[in-house]
Amino acid sequence: MALKKLAGDTVWYGGSSILTRMISYFMVPLYTAVFQIGEYGIVTEFYAYIAFLYVIYTYGIETTYFRFATKGEDEHQVFNLGLSSILVSSLVFSALLCFLATPIVNFLEYRGQESAIYYVSSIIFIDAIVAVPYARLRLKGKARKFAFIKLTQVSTTLGLNVFFLLICYPIVKGELFNQFQPFVSFWFDDVFVVKYVFVANLMANALILILLGNEFKGFNFTLNISQLKPILSYSFPLLFMGLAGVTNEMLSRALLKNWLPIGFYAGLNNQEALGIFGAVYKLSIFIQLGIQAFRYAAEPFFFSNAADKNSPQLFAKVMTAFVQFNAIVFLGICMNLDWLGMVILRNQTYQTGLHIVPFLLMGYIFSGVYYNLSVWYKVSDQTKYGAIITSVGAVLTVVLNFLLIPMLGYLGSAIVTFLVFFSMSLISYILGKRHFSVPYEVGKIFEVLFLASGIVYLMEIISWPNFWLSLAIRNMIVLCFVVYIYLRERKALVGRKVFGVTLP
Repeated sequence: MALKKLAGDTVWYGGSSILTRMISYFMVPLYTAVFQIGEYGIVTEFYAYIAFLYVIYTYGIETTYFRFATKGEDEHQVFNLGLSSILVSSLVFSALLCFLATPIVNFLEYRGQESAIYYVSSIIFIDAIVAVPYARLRLKGKARKFAFIKLTQVSTTLGLNVFFLLICYPIVKGELFNQFQPFVSFWFDDVFVVKYVFVANLMANALILILLGNEFKGFNFTLNISQLKPILSYSFPLLFMGLAGVTNEMLSRALLKNWLPIGFYAGLNNQEALGIFGAVYKLSIFIQLGIQAFRYAAEPFFFSNAADKNSPQLFAKVMTAFVQFNAIVFLGICMNLDWLGMVILRNQTYQTGLHIVPFLLMGYIFSGVYYNLSVWYKVSDQTKYGAIITSVGAVLTVVLNFLLIPMLGYLGSAIVTFLVFFSMSLISYILGKRHFSVPYEVGKIFEVLFLASGIVYLMEIISWPNFWLSLAIRNMIVLCFVVYIYLRERKALVGRKVFGVTLP
């Protein structure tokens, strides 16, 4: 029943995440069609910074809320304390960003564009203060409401992007509805058009505050230091863990343009190379979708089942199912990468980076493996180990990116993504065996991952005479892989004949 509940919640979170990402994916062809490659690099860079800042703003308060609300504490009191703390700290952080807007944009070489900092600080402020209400929805099993709000947010963001970039911008340029040009030109900034990506995001975030109104009801501002101290003691290691984790994931995007040698890619400057990397990185979102959906459902699930004597066996089954599912997704994407790239990356220049996608996908699979493995230090209140492991990952990210970007460009960054998450998973597995032993099916897990990776490599070195023949064979292989995993898990079929062959 526990696995069924986890699967059911994951379907809701996963379904909403897939729809959300599908909608947001419409923005990738939009951006790559409207923006120059260098301008898309600006979007990539700013959202990398947003990811870093979000971790600082929230400092692990979601996981902390789950831990304290499921171990006998008054849920309402934990909610009040967590949200009060986030409100105060977020106001301070956003005020500081706004105060330092001019030196920040000068440092980033976007002089005169302080408005982008104002928008970004406001976006993160709202993202931070809704983190605890979102966590409450997850804890209470309100997956449908969670899904509805997420879908509304991204749909609004898409609609506003279409309005600003496909209606207002062409009007200002005299390409559409010329009669409205004087009215739109009065307020529309056609010099730094990229900022409307942030404007759309901010307006959609403001709508979320309204939709989450019921979750804020009954909130009482509370900053009792004695009550807040154990909460912060648990969450601060998660802050360092989060910072290290986002470093592992985002550092390459934040620093690629600075560490890439000038002229590394013929005909492209470093800002344009960053734009290609950021666009291609979006294709790894298919794996991230499943991982994000799994995380939404799994965190409250792990804490709720931690006290069960059979929890180690349960967590092992969850890990195996997680890896098998994502191995199928990995193979499916890699076998269809050519046409996916043409559909999603509208500018052909972006498609030159498609060769890095398998490394990114496998890296994210291991980020999900690491998330599964992290259960041991979360349920045993030893979050300091999480901070240590992810700090090691952060150091590896910095060192390996510094070494590989000058040698391999953004391919080096993609390889680093895989190596870092694999290393973190290995360290967590070794430490976890000592503190909270879980009988993970390591052999079965690596069997599936090696098989999927081997197939991808073989398909890439084979020269195909016809695109459609190649596509048919590749997808037939994906189907066979799915059947293989299904039969591998169906113990009830052992000894039976399938197509005249007795199953071993």
